[in-house]
Amino acid sequence: MAKRALILLEGYTLGVGLLYVQAAQHLGLHPIILSADRARCDRLLAEGIGAIHIETENLDALIGECSRLRTTYDIAGITSTREEVYATVGKLCRHFNLPGPNPTSIERCCDKFAQRQLLAEAGVPMPAYRLAASTMDIKSAAAEIGLPVVLKPAVGISSIGVRLCRNADELVEHAAYLLGGKHIWRSPPRVLVEEFAQGSHYVAQTMQNEVIGITAADFGPPPHFVFREFRFPAPLTEQEHARIAAISLSSLTALGLGWGPSCIELRWTKRGPVVIEVNPRLPGTPDPQMVKLAYGVDLVTEHLKIVIGDEPNLRRRHSHTAGARILVADRDGTLDWIGDHSQAAALEGVAEVKLYLGPKTPIVRNGDERDWIGHIIAASPSRAQTDAILQDAVDSITWSIAPFP
Repeated sequence: MAKRALILLEGYTLGVGLLYVQAAQHLGLHPIILSADRARCDRLLAEGIGAIHIETENLDALIGECSRLRTTYDIAGITSTREEVYATVGKLCRHFNLPGPNPTSIERCCDKFAQRQLLAEAGVPMPAYRLAASTMDIKSAAAEIGLPVVLKPAVGISSIGVRLCRNADELVEHAAYLLGGKHIWRSPPRVLVEEFAQGSHYVAQTMQNEVIGITAADFGPPPHFVFREFRFPAPLTEQEHARIAAISLSSLTALGLGWGPSCIELRWTKRGPVVIEVNPRLPGTPDPQMVKLAYGVDLVTEHLKIVIGDEPNLRRRHSHTAGARILVADRDGTLDWIGDHSQAAALEGVAEVKLYLGPKTPIVRNGDERDWIGHIIAASPSRAQTDAILQDAVDSITWSIAPFP
């Protein structure tokens, strides 16, 4: 009998990729990662994880490779942790008659302007926005909306190229960065100019058409949007939770989503919650870990059950609080040394400590998620206790960054 395999398209991202591999193995599946990154494939193979180097933007090549794999394996499902290839996942699933997301809905959702238009047609509350393709367009849009505004690529991930522009100088500077050749575009240059929605930031975690929970998140200092801290579940009243949940589900309906996982980012403004962005995928670290620690719901495993055609179990097993702190460098330079994290990992309540960089690594901050150098995740029965555990863990990890010559 052929071994059941799970195909992960570009599926080994930092943190959550390993969770998918482990969950697949726990479900009795043989994970095989298809990646355009040859060095990543070599590393995975060295770790005993199945990996094949292939151009993941070439749908015909992927169909051919999956057809070849089917001569050896029973392909139970195909998925990914990466938003930029998730529409391709949907196309592969349709070709091989496997459960999967609607590729058209994914493509529209990943185009932030198209996403905004669909949400607006459905009456979903969100910031004012304009689409721009030149510096003149950006200036005109900002004048109509009113400063401060947020500039972001219409197609992009991980907050890359996203910046708050508080005055005319910052607006011109970031427009020049985005349109002057420094930003790497995966599609024709188009910039979304958005009203800056001021207020607490929340992320609704959904699976199928059910809101599993809501995370509260905090950023580092502006003008960038680099996450620094997460709390789950968010400290909301029942009424506040219900409002965010209702808007989140309305967003899924408007975008034709609702298969598998999604996460909806919102800000609670003076006029209530407004949608900042809908991501048609499972969020990355630390959200899946926090949901599992707090509620006992393993979003990765339940997602894979849906991928292979099984019924997910989204019932809460318990109710704790979880939180995460992100370690971010405060300057550019060479990471001279970083302390042992074993003391932090040994603290009662700490579930996970990961450092992404080793000594002598050069650090050049980008103002996005690439600035993360590590994370700490903890859980306990109370929010105050979880916050205290996290603070003790953060205080126990030290590092030194030497300035570049």
